[in-house]
Amino acid sequence: MSYQYGRDRSEFTEKVVHLNRVAKVVKGGRRFSFSALVVVGDQNGRVGAGLGKAGEVPEAIRKAVESAKKHLVTVPMVGSTIPHEVRLKVGAAKVLLKPAAPGTGIRSGGAMRAVVELSGVKDIITKSLGTNNPVNTVRATIAGLQALKTAGQIAEVRGLPAEELEKRSRRGRKPATTEPEAESAPADAAEVAVPS
Repeated sequence: MSYQYGRDRSEFTEKVVHLNRVAKVVKGGRRFSFSALVVVGDQNGRVGAGLGKAGEVPEAIRKAVESAKKHLVTVPMVGSTIPHEVRLKVGAAKVLLKPAAPGTGIRSGGAMRAVVELSGVKDIITKSLGTNNPVNTVRATIAGLQALKTAGQIAEVRGLPAEELEKRSRRGRKPATTEPEAESAPADAAEVAVPS
């Protein structure tokens, strides 16, 4: 379940991804507490998630928002999508994030959708391959987005210019080199005399 939640005007948008009620049985009956999973993002490349626990729902959400703002990550983007495909396993959660062509939109569901939407990525295909626990799925999605690298970043690490890296990464058959054709003998060369 996903709810839009915002109290004050700030650069971040908040989304409550999951609310959980926990009961502790004591002598007088049951004591209830709540945990909230919240994702925050500026829809411009920064996103974070936090978990808050309290005796009341609004307090749990407030704590989760504070935690999420402390743990923001930056998502590298190429246009409106991500630079490359990534598969990642964090605990029991396995996620697949694939770049998509412009106009595809966000093909995602559940907890992953909240993270991708608030990160600012417009075209992406995602799939959760492991657990359906929202807490683990959100953590794995954020770890996947954090693991992305642009071509410029990889070129910098390898000490190459970005153009050279792009040439090396092209797949398929290498273009044929055009060599000058061997000059053929002129047509009016001395004809061989055929004896009669």
